[in-house]
Amino acid sequence: MSERLSVLKTYKLYVGGKFPRSESGRVYEVTDAKGTWLANVPLSSRKDARDAVVAARKAFGGWSGATAYNRGQVLYRVAEMLEGRRDQYVAEVAGAEGLSKPKAAAQVDAAIDRWVWYAGWTDKIAQVVGGGNPVAGPFFNLSTPEPTGVVAILAPQKSSFLGLVSVIAPVIATGNTAVVVASEKSPLPALSLGEVLATSDLPGGVVNILSGRTAEIAAPLAAHQDVNAIDLAGADETLAKELEIAAADNLKRVLRPQPVGNADWSATPGTDRMTAFLETKTVWHPTGALGASGSSY
Repeated sequence: MSERLSVLKTYKLYVGGKFPRSESGRVYEVTDAKGTWLANVPLSSRKDARDAVVAARKAFGGWSGATAYNRGQVLYRVAEMLEGRRDQYVAEVAGAEGLSKPKAAAQVDAAIDRWVWYAGWTDKIAQVVGGGNPVAGPFFNLSTPEPTGVVAILAPQKSSFLGLVSVIAPVIATGNTAVVVASEKSPLPALSLGEVLATSDLPGGVVNILSGRTAEIAAPLAAHQDVNAIDLAGADETLAKELEIAAADNLKRVLRPQPVGNADWSATPGTDRMTAFLETKTVWHPTGALGASGSSY
């Protein structure tokens, strides 16, 4: 019997709910921690970045308009599907980060648990950061959080899956849409995440995933007039400064964690990454009066 050849996996971008190759036709080699070839992945271009922004903007209205409870259901469904493909992610994380299988499994389990954690926050964050404000006068004064819009995310370079989930989940949990630039050296877990998102209940365009040279893709995203915010988790000190300057052109919100590039993704996340991409809307409304007595409500 002749020896069977393995069917190698083809990794593609995830944009607008579809799996295109880079419009440039370029690819680059991804290797494991020992330098062994793992895959050829798309080398995204500026055009790919612009296409991803268009897809994210198109999806924003429907996703931000969904109920918080529904968003929580969708995020939980993603976690269910990640659990079902746990072994695949353990293998990819082990290869990407040079970890033993038990350590990679711990990272994957923590990432899935974190996705569930953010799913639970979708219909609770409004109570934490919003509420009624006491004012002098016959008015209701209510503050409610609203999503910022399209968020560009530079995924952490070293934490290929736990760090990735830690920056994507809070952005979409609060109703934003995202354009994600995967880790340059370890993009395979991020590209595989696109396959899970595509077969979950998450609408196409809510999350768009690009692979390639971080600096090359990040520059047009930071300068893009239809990107509302940017998370610089995967940028080094020099690149972060350049992107901050570009982002100032349309007053983007910029999240630049300190120290740059060395975040502890295993730590309890808190609510900071959710509130970083929320705007507060305050509404005044007259209380009115009831009956001849003039009593107010």
